[in-house]
Amino acid sequence: MTASRLERQIAFIIELDKMKNIFRKTKVLGTDRHENDAEHTWHLALMAIVLAEHANVPELDLTRVVKMLLIHDVVEIDAGDTFAYDVKGHEDKAEREQMAADRLFGMLPEEQRDELMALWHEFEANETPEARFALALDRLHPMLLNFHNNGQSWRENGITHDRVLARNSVIENGSEALWAYAKRMVEEALAKGILS
Repeated sequence: MTASRLERQIAFIIELDKMKNIFRKTKVLGTDRHENDAEHTWHLALMAIVLAEHANVPELDLTRVVKMLLIHDVVEIDAGDTFAYDVKGHEDKAEREQMAADRLFGMLPEEQRDELMALWHEFEANETPEARFALALDRLHPMLLNFHNNGQSWRENGITHDRVLARNSVIENGSEALWAYAKRMVEEALAKGILS
């Protein structure tokens, strides 16, 4: 018997709960607990709403940005989180994530599968103003947590300021204002000795 439309949608929703068990390298502020993908996603969606005025494009489709942010890490349910500075882990990341996207979005009815897959590909391609702003927020978020946690993840993983700047310079493509802020944060982190 074929699953109904509703049953397929509910199965996908239940599968998303696994994002709460995908842990990232950054820690929740004021704790020794690693942030999970669900928390990261929630925080990014709110960042988009609050910081949209700082996007490089004034007529940004904020709903599209929020949708991209809500689904961009769904693939990590199968593919796992690849640490931003893990060069080896990035070698097969695209392949692992595409397989995950095929399975996870494939759980949905066809038009929803196609919409979410298109949004995920748009985010990954980083070519539209909405994707560039979404990626800017995705890159800024761990920088904010690291800075306000005294460089915890940076120090634990031997990450230097030049690597932070190189990895996150794409923020400028989505928001020059947020990139200026991020660079000031790195300078302050250097001055405080929480980043080398």
